[in-house]
Amino acid sequence: MIPFLDLKSINQQYQEELKEACARVIDSGWYIMGTELSAFEEEFASYCGTQYCIGVANGLDALTLTLRAWKELGRLQAGDEVIVPANTYIASVLAITENDLVPVLVEPDEHTFNLSASNILNALSSKTKAILPVHLYGQISPMDEIMGLAEEHDLLVLEDCAQSHGAEIKGRKCGSWGDAAGFSFYPGKNLGALGDAGAITTNDKELYDVLVALRNYGSHKKYENKFQGVNSRLDEIQAAMLRVKLKHLDNETEHRQHIAQLYLEGISNPKVTLPKLTMKEGHVWHLFVLRTSDRAALMEHLEKHGIQTLIHYPTPPHKQEAYRDLANLPLPLTEKIHEEVVSIPMDPTLSINDVKKVILALNKFKAK
Repeated sequence: MIPFLDLKSINQQYQEELKEACARVIDSGWYIMGTELSAFEEEFASYCGTQYCIGVANGLDALTLTLRAWKELGRLQAGDEVIVPANTYIASVLAITENDLVPVLVEPDEHTFNLSASNILNALSSKTKAILPVHLYGQISPMDEIMGLAEEHDLLVLEDCAQSHGAEIKGRKCGSWGDAAGFSFYPGKNLGALGDAGAITTNDKELYDVLVALRNYGSHKKYENKFQGVNSRLDEIQAAMLRVKLKHLDNETEHRQHIAQLYLEGISNPKVTLPKLTMKEGHVWHLFVLRTSDRAALMEHLEKHGIQTLIHYPTPPHKQEAYRDLANLPLPLTEKIHEEVVSIPMDPTLSINDVKKVILALNKFKAK
């Protein structure tokens, strides 16, 4: 079986470095809010091209705490609207509603799966105060256009970079375009920890100061609490793991891009629709997502050929029970995308021979 993602093989490449990093933390005797976290925050901020990075417990907290911090700063208030793509993972929407803000679900661009400036413009209202573009599947959104629109309408921009570590436009990486950005380092991400982990990047010192407190019980100084904060701290072990893996991220991205290029050039079956690439450096291929009108048959066909597939995602947020009040929103494109998408193996340890097997199997597929 060709696995969809082989995390064991990915981490085995660096196991000696990872073990050394882990031992370094164990021997230090300091396991939370220590030197590994500070070093990772500096290194990841430098990688993204921002002044600040705040390590948090996971990607959802990264988004939720940023919106919360803007409320503490008076830049947002309960009831404000936040534009978000309707086809995103539910975490993007959860962060909005957790802060008593209103998600405005917008149809994506049909080819890139990301927000477009024109669709954002059509969704603007007097209550719109922020945009939450999601760089879905690893492809950065058109941030130059989105930031221009945000500046024109005085809107905050929070990038959801959970799937797009290292994606860029004209040499400027995701995470450095918006007013802030949230990252997930869930193990399956392009930059994955060995457990839950997340981070926020920003160039805003005032926002940074609030976030540093919010993640730590609302405290800048022990036993003094300025805000009603939470416990959302990136621990020393995960920070140390991420420092190791960050050094190898660009090499892994290059291999992902090479695999994607082989897929794009080799898959010729008219029964499947290939993803659209707007620019090579703008897509880091967290996922390689096809569309087909006969998904169940395609997945069954690939399984018979020893190829594992997944669906990202089977049900859009507005059709989840948690958001039943949004169930009747007219979002036909989003619903069609969720009915048709299927993700094929995309793994920085995937051999070229296995890539060729996937291509061959896909080209043999005949829809029922």
